[in-house]
Formats: sequence, structure tokens, C-alpha cells
Amino acid sequence: MKGRCYTIKNEPKPEIPKFKANLPPDKNLKQQIKADLKKETITTEPSKVHLPTKEELLRSARNSLERLKVRFKWLLIRSYRPFNTDDFSAFFSWIVVGNLALFVFASTTFVSLVLYTINTVFAQEFVARMLGNFITKSTNLTVVFENAVVPSWRDGKISFRNCFVSRRPRGVIIFEKGSQAAAAAAAEKQAANNGETSQNEPIDDGNYTQFDLTIKEVNISLSFKKWVNGRGIIDEVEVKGMRGVVDRSHVYWKEGDSALNYKNVYQPGDWEIENFRMEDVLFTLKQPLGFRVFDVSIYSADIPLLRKNWLFYDLLNSNNVNGSYDGSLFAIHNLQKKDDFEGVVDNSPIPSTPNSSSISWRRVTRFRVDNLNLDHLNEGVEGPFGWIHSGSVDMIADVMSPEENQFNVSEVVQAIALSIKKEARRASKRDYKEEPDEETIKNDLTKYFVLDFQLKLNNPRASVPLFTEELSYVNNALIRPIVAYINSRNTFIPIKCRVVKKLSDFDGSWTIYDSLLMDDLQAEVYDAFVDYVADENARSERAKKVGFWSLQLFLHLILWSVGTIA
Repeated sequence: MKGRCYTIKNEPKPEIPKFKANLPPDKNLKQQIKADLKKETITTEPSKVHLPTKEELLRSARNSLERLKVRFKWLLIRSYRPFNTDDFSAFFSWIVVGNLALFVFASTTFVSLVLYTINTVFAQEFVARMLGNFITKSTNLTVVFENAVVPSWRDGKISFRNCFVSRRPRGVIIFEKGSQAAAAAAAEKQAANNGETSQNEPIDDGNYTQFDLTIKEVNISLSFKKWVNGRGIIDEVEVKGMRGVVDRSHVYWKEGDSALNYKNVYQPGDWEIENFRMEDVLFTLKQPLGFRVFDVSIYSADIPLLRKNWLFYDLLNSNNVNGSYDGSLFAIHNLQKKDDFEGVVDNSPIPSTPNSSSISWRRVTRFRVDNLNLDHLNEGVEGPFGWIHSGSVDMIADVMSPEENQFNVSEVVQAIALSIKKEARRASKRDYKEEPDEETIKNDLTKYFVLDFQLKLNNPRASVPLFTEELSYVNNALIRPIVAYINSRNTFIPIKCRVVKKLSDFDGSWTIYDSLLMDDLQAEVYDAFVDYVADENARSERAKKVGFWSLQLFLHLILWSVGTIA
């Protein structure tokens, strides 16, 4: 048997991988393995790491709450990891920036959201107190809310409903939420006490217009842009359903006092409302000097711009205001045709120009009052209106404000020059002012406005005044003929005049007196009466001459007839 020979190969043993000794020799093997694993992890390619997608996370969610949590986190950070400090700081920054942007670009919406958030049943008193401190600081009024302050999402405004606003002499002003009846009772009690205060409270003489008003609804909108520009934060205001009493019986004037001392000088932050509307307004007005009490109502009003220091001028330029004043209807509206002023008034020597029909006025507003009792014009005033003690008046005033760039230079220059000449002739007691040249007037045209005034006195009766310090000696001689002319007319006396005023006279004025418009109208009416008296005397002289000529002709005919018969 042959034996087999086997050859035994000595295969090499597998080598055990050795880690490179990157650490100091005194470190053990475990630390070496951790270091190499960390190095291997760092060098791993990112494409080999699998991150779960949104669909995988939603499939692994066990209930709707977890799915909502996945969607919320995926919307914010595109991952399902826990929030860290960077995430919370980013959320806070976005919230702050978003609220600031909302306040800047949508101030009314921002305030509405704040009011809607905090104006709950338990926070209504806090909201009223917070807003009250702001309103009290700026207006010195007593304001009461019967209902909560609510935002009007449909109109984009903030609504104040069932409000009570009062201004009476008192030392402490309270703004609260409560009943209108209770607030009105407190105001009547305060008025009955004539504004008496304790020794610790500041003295308030009550020499201003006082009022107690209930308002059904007030809608306002806010503007951050206007607030930054110093024109107040209120943008638009709408008032509906106002009732109450306006008491001016406490107002008095010191001897020698002037209405110019009570102008509202502009201050940064004064309100400038771009769209002011009123509906259904009725209040009782009490005038000083024991004048009778009467009612004033405003059916509707639309004023495109209402500024605190230009209040009277903005009222004259209203789009539409109509109502009644002591039973006399009044209206302010824009004329349909702007060429109604082609030519001039009858008693004005200003000639018509070929381009008079193309006058470019900024707006032509007509103010009209029908059948107004004359005691509203002659109470406490001097001049022709003060001489008339009975009768009624119909007034039409056309206010024309020229454009800054387009206007009829010749007509406006002539109107201003004529007004200056009249004033120079009229002011005999005052220092004569040098008349400006035509070039100066042309460079200053945009600072003037023209008022065409038409007055019709119905059944007037006048009396000679005892003292007329406002008139000169020469003008005093015309008082009796003017009074006699007024009393001789049993029907009506038409008066037409034109007043040219500087716009600066209306800066800060709230009434016809502090704007000096009443003085200008008195002077123009006086000149019109003088013209009427002169014309009446001329007609009387002509009648005498015609009568004498007729008598002379009649005698000549008689003598000629007698001579013929003989």
C-alpha cells in the first residue's frame, strides 16, 4: 500500500487591524478606539446620512396630535428636532418685527386687534381707564362708555358706542365705563353747583364753551404716518346720533378784549382729520348775554379736511353740510358750475375779462341761510347789523379759493387792489398803509381768497345808536340817513358785496369773529348802505327835477292855450 504524501501549507494568520497611535503612549486602548471612531464619523460623506422626510414622520405618528406637532415643527424649522435657543430668538424677533410692521402700515387693524384681545368682560374697566388717561390728557373732557369699545372689522374702523362726553368746570377729570343717565345726572349736578371746587382743586372760572353730549356711535381710523409727521394719529372720524346741550351762557369778555387773543395757535400733534362725517345731530344752544335758547341740528356733514388751527376755513370749504339753525335752514355745498362767477357783482367796479369764464379756482363753495332772525347778527356787535333790531335775513356767500398754479391773474389782482383801496378810504382813524404794487400782489396771489356775499334784509327796522366809536365823524353824519332808508323799506333790501381776505387771517380761527370776517362784512354792508342812500338822494333829486320840469311844461301849455284862445 502505497502511502500518500501530504504537504502542509502554513497559511498566514489574519492580521489584526492595528490602530495608529495618534494619542500619547500613556492613553489606553479604549481612548484610541473612541478617537478613531470619531475621526471616521467626521469623514463620513453626508450623502450616506438619511434624514426622515415629512411624509415618513407623518406615517410614523400614532395620533392626530403627533401629526399636528409634526406639521407645526416642519412649518417652522423643517425638522422634527427640539427647539433650541436660536429658534426661540428668531420667533421673538419675527413677532416684534411683525407687530411693528402691522402698526406702521395698518394702525387701525393693530389697535383693533389689541382691543379685541384685551377687551374682555373682566378687562373692560382696564381698557376704559387706559384710553381715558390718554383722552383726558389731550382734551380735558369727561368721557363715559356705556358699552365696550369694539373694532369694526367690516369698515376697518374702531367703534365707540353709546358715549357721553362732557366739559364742565371741575378739578379732577374722570374717564370711566358706565351709564349715560348716571353721567348726565352727574354733569347736571356739577352745572348746578356752578363749578365750585374745594380749596385743594385748581380754580376753573368756566369762561369757555361747556357741553354735555351723548353720542350713539363714533367710528375712527388711525394713521401711523400722520402721527409721525406731527398731525395727530386720528385719520377719519364718523359721528352718528348726537344729542345734548351746548352751554355758552358762562362766556364773558373783559373790557377791551379782542377775539384775536383766543386763536388756536398751531402746536405739533394737533389733530388733522382727512375725512370727517356727521349724521343725525341735534343739540340745544345757550348763548351769553341772556340770549334766548334755541336748537341747532345737522342732518349730514361731509368735510374732506378738518384741521384744528384751520377749523373755520375748512368748514367754509366743506363738500356738503346741511341742517337748521334756530328753525332756519342752512346748507354748504359745492357749486355745479364753476363759471357762475363770469363777470362780477353789480355794485363792483371790477370789469369782466375775456378769460373770466375760465377761472380755475380750487373749489367754489356756496353757503346759504334762509330766513334767519336778525337778532343772531346784531346781538353784541357794532356797525349796521347792530343798528337793526328786528327783521329776518337771507344770506348767500360764495367762497372761492384759487389754485396755486392756475388762476386768472388780472381779475384776482384787480379784486385785491380794489379791496385795499376800500380799506384805505374806510380807515380814516387808522394809520394809512402804503398800497402794495401790482408785482407784489401777483407774487402773493395764492395767499388770498375771495368771498362774494349777497344779503337780503326782509322787513328790517333800525334805530339810531347812542355811541358809534367805530365810525369817524364823517361817517357818523350818514347814520341817520341810513337808518331812515332802512325804516322806509317795508319789503326787502338787497345787498351785494365782495370781500378779499388773506388766508393768514383764518390761521387759528374757529369763528367768524376771530377771523375778522365779521368786521369786513360790516364794513362792506355799511358801504352798500351808503351807496343806497346816495342813490336814493340822487333819485329824489331827479324826481324833483322831473316834477319841476313837468310843472313848468304844464304851465307853458296852459299859457299857450290861453294865448291861442285869446
